[in-house]
Amino acid sequence: MLDWELAWSRALYGPEGFFARGERPAGHFRTSPLVGPVFAEAVVALLDRVDHALGRPARVDFVDVGAGGGELAEEVRQRAPAGLAGRMAVTAVDVAPRPARRLPGVTWRSTPPPRVVGLVVANEWLDAVPCPVLVRRGGGWCRVGVDAAGRETVLDPVDTTVQAWLEHWWPVGERARGGAALRAEAGTTRDRAWCSVVRTVRAGVAVAIDYHHLLADRSAGRVDAGTLTGYLHGRQVAPVPDGSRDLTAHVALDASAAAVHSVVGEPLFTTLTSQRRVLADLGVVRAVPPPALAAADPLGWLDATARSGGAAELTSPEGLGGFGWLVHEVALPVRVLAAGHRDTAA
Repeated sequence: MLDWELAWSRALYGPEGFFARGERPAGHFRTSPLVGPVFAEAVVALLDRVDHALGRPARVDFVDVGAGGGELAEEVRQRAPAGLAGRMAVTAVDVAPRPARRLPGVTWRSTPPPRVVGLVVANEWLDAVPCPVLVRRGGGWCRVGVDAAGRETVLDPVDTTVQAWLEHWWPVGERARGGAALRAEAGTTRDRAWCSVVRTVRAGVAVAIDYHHLLADRSAGRVDAGTLTGYLHGRQVAPVPDGSRDLTAHVALDASAAAVHSVVGEPLFTTLTSQRRVLADLGVVRAVPPPALAAADPLGWLDATARSGGAAELTSPEGLGGFGWLVHEVALPVRVLAAGHRDTAA
């Protein structure tokens, strides 16, 4: 038996781990960059706003953290307008080796660059950062152990750091006294990982996009069974840490937001909202092409129909549109997102 956090880390990132050996998200689950060009165009629109806020510097960075197959980095580079593309440095960050196909103009790294002036996007990255998996026993939280077949056991009580995080961010109140089988995933490792990324941004914007839950969900017991799961070949499967599948758990983005405010010294404005709302702000709308276009311009009608379907998928509140966007605007003289989003203070 291994502690779940360690088993998870080895299963994804060890020498024979799922991602370390070169598995790509595209083969196992659908992410926003895989929907079509609409998402990349929205990211370019956000990057252009950041570039404008920075005063159109000689170089502006775009960093894709958790790049997978490099699809988003490639699309952003190709779709940037000429005035931006000539100054843009594109970096894809992933533990997996660089894809075999050519990615001209894209630098591949296993860790984020140390200094960023521009935009960092981590799309479905934090949910794959291993974290403590816990169960409630005898009035307190204990770590969960697991073997390579997925069989679990209860290990030692959590340490003070994890306990403090749980007391603040995953309160159980009266439910703990009722003898319910409560599980949780402590976001301590995700908070540290995200802080390390945001601290690379000297000026610009850092965005984490992910499956998420909020304090209200956790307090109300809506995630009492935890969220740890697996994905394999497009299907949700049991979370077995044998290296055969992706392992993931939803992210407490509100906790990560607060952690960033506690360690980042730059002037900082943070927004926590939904993908649906941000994409609307960036001009993504579902425009159904008129039927007459099919006869007048069949190829144009097919393209418009595909774009309409992509916009619908990206903004559906029951799907990708419900993903959380945690946006940090660092050392910028003006806001880059429209007002009206729900903001998270320090």
